Amino acid sequence: MNELEERSKQQVVVPHDEAFKKLIQTFFKEFIELFFPKLHLKLDHTQTRFLMQELLVDIVGQESRTLDLLLETRYTEMDAYILIHFEPQSYADKTFHERMFVYFARLYEKYRKEHKLIIPIAIFTGERYKESEDKITMAIPDHQILHFQYLKVELNKKNWRHFVNSNNPVAAALLAKMGYTNKERRELRLAYLRMILRLQLSLDQAQLALIMSVADLYFKADPLEDQAIIEELIGKDEKEGEQLMELMPAWKRWGFDEGHEEGIKEGIKEGVVVGIKEGIKEGIKEGRIEAQNEMIRKMINKGISPEDISNMLELPLDEIKVRTN
Repeated sequence: MNELEERSKQQVVVPHDEAFKKLIQTFFKEFIELFFPKLHLKLDHTQTRFLMQELLVDIVGQESRTLDLLLETRYTEMDAYILIHFEPQSYADKTFHERMFVYFARLYEKYRKEHKLIIPIAIFTGERYKESEDKITMAIPDHQILHFQYLKVELNKKNWRHFVNSNNPVAAALLAKMGYTNKERRELRLAYLRMILRLQLSLDQAQLALIMSVADLYFKADPLEDQAIIEELIGKDEKEGEQLMELMPAWKRWGFDEGHEEGIKEGIKEGVVVGIKEGIKEGIKEGRIEAQNEMIRKMINKGISPEDISNMLELPLDEIKVRTN
C-alpha cells in the first residue's frame, strides 16, 4: 500500500462519519424533508427501519466494505418497500462515483426481488470537497446501455442563511458545515445558538444533546468569542439569556465549569451589578478565574500580545501581566 492509499484509509476513520450515522438514525425523516422535500412526500416514514450492517464485496477491486447506513421504507407511489443507502464522504476520491455504483449493483443483486427501488444518497461533509463525478454512463451509437446517478448533498455549497429560520434539527446540527465566510462565522454561531433555543421546545434532552454534539464536531469555537456572544444574547433579551444559561451544562468544552455556571445564574438572580450583562460578567469573574488564566497563558503562547488580550478581555494590562507570571 503506497503513502497516498494509506493516508486515504486513515481519513475514512474519523468521528464525523460515526456522528453523522447517529444523526441519520435519529432524524432520518427530518433529513429527507430538509434536503429532498419531494422524496419526503413519497415516503411512509412510519414504515422505516434500519437494516443490519451490510457487507458488500467489490470483486473487481478485491475489497470489502460494510454499509452502516442502509434502511428500508415504504414508497407510497409504488406501494412497495424500497432501500435507501446513505454514504457520508469527508475526503476527495476520484473513484467515488464508481464505488457508489458498485454498492448499488451489489444491493440490487441481493435485494432486487424484495425491493423495487434502491436510492443511493451521498453526503459530502469535507471542507475542501471539490465537485466530482456523480454518474456512470455507458452507450453506443443510438443506444444507451447504462445511466447511473446517485443523489447527493454537498453541504459546503449550501447557504447557511437559508436554514437559520428552520426548526429542523438536522439544519442546526449541520449548519457549521455549510458555506460561509470567515466574516460570517460569528453571525453563524449566534444564529446556531438561537436555533438550539428554539429546538429545546420540541426535542427531548437526548435528542438535543445529539444535535449539539454533532454540531460541536464542526464548529471551531473560540471560548472568548462564545463568551461575548452569550453576553450579547443576554444583553438583548433577558428571557433568551436565561434559557441559554439552562443549556450551559451541555457546553462544558467552552471551559465553563460548575462554579462558573452557578456564578452566572447567581449574577442573573441577584442582579449583582446594574443590568443583566454586568451580572453575567460578575458570575464569570467568580466562577472561572482559573480557566481564564489558562486561556490567557495559551493566548500568550500563540503570540497574542498582552495589550490585545487586555482589550479583548476588558482587563487592565497590569493584571494580564500578573496572571502570566
